[in-house]
Amino acid sequence: MQFKNNTKQRFKTIQGLRSFKDTLPKNIKKIIKKKGHIFSETLNNWKYIVGSELFQICYPKSFKNSNKFGVSTLQIMVKRGHEIDLEYSKKKIMDRMNSFFGYAVIENLKLISFDDSQTKFKKNDNNENSVTIGKYTDKINKIKNDKIKKSLLELTKIFKQK
Repeated sequence: MQFKNNTKQRFKTIQGLRSFKDTLPKNIKKIIKKKGHIFSETLNNWKYIVGSELFQICYPKSFKNSNKFGVSTLQIMVKRGHEIDLEYSKKKIMDRMNSFFGYAVIENLKLISFDDSQTKFKKNDNNENSVTIGKYTDKINKIKNDKIKKSLLELTKIFKQK
């Protein structure tokens, strides 16, 4: 490989094959170095860490590493109404996380509650659905390509059924 100073860019360019690490942007490298490994391993092994019962009602949202001003914190999203269950098992989760990684990774857990997805996405009245579909059918009818027009009309029929 040859190294070459490029006068129009700030960094040196490398001619030939590059490693994956060198091709990533600086911002992504910082994220991976700070919290990428711990957070990705936590996501992959979340069911093992919390157990099957708590796995159904919560998931990790983000991980903040320790610095001069604060301790390392894992933010967990919890379904509304199940906060108490997770509050009682906080110590157990922290112990399992620390034993899984082999050192004290997490010092604090922060719980954030959210509404259940079933109550959040309710269907609106059928009248509103038919109005929006009628608005788009006019646009679909203006399309000149018959194949595209036919496939879009079939797609709208499927959405009407749901």
